[in-house]
Amino acid sequence: MAQEMLRCGPAEMDRLVAAGLPHEDRSGVRHFDPNDLYNLGMYSNTSTTQPELAFRMLFRFATRPVDDLLRERTWEFQARLECVDCAGEAPWRLEEPDIVRFGGSVTDVTAPAPASGSATYTATVTTTGARTPVLSAELRRLTGEYLAAGYRWHMIPVPMQVDYALVHELGVTSCIAASLLLAARFRDAGYRAEARRGWFCGVVGGALDLPHACVEVEDDDGRLRTIDIAKALLAARLSASTDDFQELCLGSIYNKVIPSTAAGGAPLGYHECGSRTPVHVRADIRSVR
Repeated sequence: MAQEMLRCGPAEMDRLVAAGLPHEDRSGVRHFDPNDLYNLGMYSNTSTTQPELAFRMLFRFATRPVDDLLRERTWEFQARLECVDCAGEAPWRLEEPDIVRFGGSVTDVTAPAPASGSATYTATVTTTGARTPVLSAELRRLTGEYLAAGYRWHMIPVPMQVDYALVHELGVTSCIAASLLLAARFRDAGYRAEARRGWFCGVVGGALDLPHACVEVEDDDGRLRTIDIAKALLAARLSASTDDFQELCLGSIYNKVIPSTAAGGAPLGYHECGSRTPVHVRADIRSVR
């Protein structure tokens, strides 16, 4: 898997291990952390690794006119909740799509009944976009400072992302860590702000769960603005032709994001069985129109 992801041979893997690529040796077989492999491939500058190719494919939309991101779109939304160390039958709770306040809708909801092990939540979710750029010069200054700081976006386990101070001390960032840090800076500047989790839609047909978070902040006019700081950072890395999309990320909403009711550092799902192991939530979101 490692050689396939990095598009390299055994000799190159030997050199990477000798240079310090972390791994475990299990019965003579090397095992690597997928996050380490993804991050290594993402910044290899070879243009051939799976992470580099996937990044360019996933963000093609950011180089196109943004009008398509402002239209209404409908998604078949499914979230599978898994309680790995389940202690028995109990109610489930998903931090549900929270799109109505942004002009969208949630219909045909099937919520999970009390059960053990796993459960599924389904719904039809309609999203839309709107241009609502940030007005505050101070919010724009703080956002610009963050974008100019040189943090490298990395795949990071969600529990580590919540420790946003540690993540940024390492010179890297992620959707959740970036949103938590920026929200804290906004609050320090006197603004009401919080990070909120959700889902990024239209990824590999929908069958890929990507952690996503934005900042919701009350602007100078008293209205909430959504700042998708990590997507602005990633788009800037992709191409200079993504300026329109980057600006859309600074206050506006667009139809490829479904916010949830979860706070930035909180889990997306819960099972009341008493197990201390966090519930794993995997989303499958597919476009209807």
